[in-house]
Amino acid sequence: MPASKPLIILASSSVWRRQLLRQINLRFEATSPDIDESATEGEASHALACRLAQTKAEKVAQAWPEAIVIGCDQVADVDGRILGKPGTHARAREQLRLQSGKTVVFHTGLCVCAPNFKAPRLHLETVTTHFRDLDDAEIARYVAAEDVTATAGSLKSEGLGITLVSAIESKDPSALVGLPLIGLRSLLADAGVALP
Repeated sequence: MPASKPLIILASSSVWRRQLLRQINLRFEATSPDIDESATEGEASHALACRLAQTKAEKVAQAWPEAIVIGCDQVADVDGRILGKPGTHARAREQLRLQSGKTVVFHTGLCVCAPNFKAPRLHLETVTTHFRDLDDAEIARYVAAEDVTATAGSLKSEGLGITLVSAIESKDPSALVGLPLIGLRSLLADAGVALP
């Protein structure tokens, strides 16, 4: 009798992360952990991304200790200022004005909890994004056309957001969408999940 496949849970409500997992033919369930995503005083953007990813994964793993749990979070950093999810259209426009003509770093933290891991495994992928000079009319059109209220830095690169940038530097293009698949494949292999 073949061994049963492990339960894999994505600790996220993001439809984009779900699409990325389907892209690699991964069978999984998804649940949204309710956590405080606020930065602590003096916390660096990359540290925040990793902490939130780990907090999400660990919260779900407590409820399903037999499962392999994937947690992820993304934080944008412009000139040392952390940009999370804007929450409103007004804040999205403000974030985009701040990023206009700038180089913005997106940190995507990834955490996997698995029964055979002694401790959660963390991975950080950083993407450098060069924004074009954006005028207020262009920003307003983008925010009206694309729901970015739950997107770090208001940049939905998998949609119209790609038109706002002049260049992207990354080892893993899926990281900018919110889930670094190259790093995930390695962590899942360590957890005993074989991917093609």
